[in-house]
Amino acid sequence: MTEVRRVVVDTDTGIDDAHTLLYLAGRPDAEIVAVTSVYGNCVEDDAVRNIGYVNALLGLDVPVARGAAGPLSGNPRIARAVHGKDGLGDVGYDRPLPAVIGESAAELLVRLGREQPGELDLLALGPLTNLAQALRLDPELFTRYRSVVVMGGSGPYAAPGTLLMVDANINNDPAAAAEVFAAPRRELVMVGVNVTATTILDEQAIGVLRAAGTPVSRFATEILEAYLDFYQNEWGRRIIPLHDPLAAGILLDPGFATAWVDGPVNVLSDGFLSRARLMRTHDGLPPAFRYTPAPPTRVITAVDAPRFVADFVEVLSR
Repeated sequence: MTEVRRVVVDTDTGIDDAHTLLYLAGRPDAEIVAVTSVYGNCVEDDAVRNIGYVNALLGLDVPVARGAAGPLSGNPRIARAVHGKDGLGDVGYDRPLPAVIGESAAELLVRLGREQPGELDLLALGPLTNLAQALRLDPELFTRYRSVVVMGGSGPYAAPGTLLMVDANINNDPAAAAEVFAAPRRELVMVGVNVTATTILDEQAIGVLRAAGTPVSRFATEILEAYLDFYQNEWGRRIIPLHDPLAAGILLDPGFATAWVDGPVNVLSDGFLSRARLMRTHDGLPPAFRYTPAPPTRVITAVDAPRFVADFVEVLSR
């Protein structure tokens, strides 16, 4: 019998976050037990409205808690050019505010961890502000979750001459990310842009989703246009990477990851962008500077992209 992973989702509900909720809801080995909102792909008010819209589409009745509207310090960077002004590609859905609980996102994360120690997985899909605020309430928070999986980070240092996609989740709140990667944990997994950028939903796969004609697949393709408009500037094709869905896939099926390294992660700035990196070069050596010691994070370095993309399409096409 397949074990069911019970997942708490922290999300800045943009297009690929919505896809992730659809994917989790369609997997028989996953149960979404609560959802918390955070700014990032859109403002927090839109993030919680989008949670409500997707939950209603799925018939999902779980606690929803509102989270941070901005980083621990400074102003939020909102990805309107990627996800549209409303986070769902500005299709025009009616998105009333859903019923939310009286606790903040941070308070809910702490309570669930204490009430059900070792039973829940925490999946973080946006800036890590809510998680950092929760850690300030309970520094042992991550030891209470079975695992914490973060869609964010950049993996080890890239090979010389190699450029990486921007890691918006870490760059939006590097101070929060630093607190997350320094915290004690049972298992912390980093699914970064070094691997998510390789999981491509191409023209054929999008066509399969469109042809499925289910409410879920129709919604999944309706919200894609803004995302495709953005990524066509990256590759000259109307294709997208499955950033957040891959993190969910690895949480449920670690076999989607074909290589990883356990080691310390630091959050560092180059003066332009902040990134979370494994403190190793591409060939496994320590970096040429002093870094801050940290508990080991499982950093994914390679994935079976074809198998994951096929599973994602199959789940959303049912």
